[in-house]
Amino acid sequence: MSKILKNTVITLLILTLGISTVFLAYLHFFAPAHGEPSGEWEAELAMTEQAAVMAYGWLQDIEAVSVPLEELETHMQGLSVRVELILEPAGHLQGAFRSNVLPESYDACNRAAYEAFAAVFRGIVAKRLYLAGYRGSTDREAVEALVTETFGMSTVDYLMSYGPALLPSLEELQALYGGAGTYKAEEGILVRQFDGGAAEAREERYIRGDTDLILYGEADSGDAGFLGQPYPLAYTLRQPENQPKND
Repeated sequence: MSKILKNTVITLLILTLGISTVFLAYLHFFAPAHGEPSGEWEAELAMTEQAAVMAYGWLQDIEAVSVPLEELETHMQGLSVRVELILEPAGHLQGAFRSNVLPESYDACNRAAYEAFAAVFRGIVAKRLYLAGYRGSTDREAVEALVTETFGMSTVDYLMSYGPALLPSLEELQALYGGAGTYKAEEGILVRQFDGGAAEAREERYIRGDTDLILYGEADSGDAGFLGQPYPLAYTLRQPENQPKND
């Protein structure tokens, strides 16, 4: 990975950590925690920055027409993968949990990432055709037809087959965020103890809001904040249908 790409990743991580720290401080001092945390929770792993950085690095490697990272992020806005967490009580403020990265959410996000990248890639092809002296049509349909004729597949399929891996694999995400074990809640903190399986045996600590669980550290990492996880993680309690959310 080039020095520019490494610096970009570090900058994005620092910005994300800064925003997350402010949010955690708010929850710690102002957001109350109430009662038994059992129920169905869900989180969204934001993938826009990940996908944009991987696409940007690949374009640099193949020496394509320069595309700013910000343009890639604009095309890839809203990419996320859903994680489901179920807390089942087995006593006062304690019980068992299971969490899972939803495969259908991953597949949809992965497809959306490549479709967004394909739009940028077609623009790059159009620029290269123009620079090479081509004076035919370079609109979306014309470029797509040229790509299909050249590679025998659509732009999206070509990038998925021969381009960069825009997202971590589903197995990698399951290893980080899937798993099962036990939980215990007290004094505004929820602790999850993983028992191995999809995820390594470990202990995670969360700040409890009214309907939020915010990961702030692992017990064996000196509460190092989000540095132990690639993506800041916040679970929201799934509300029953037709029941309004708490203000």
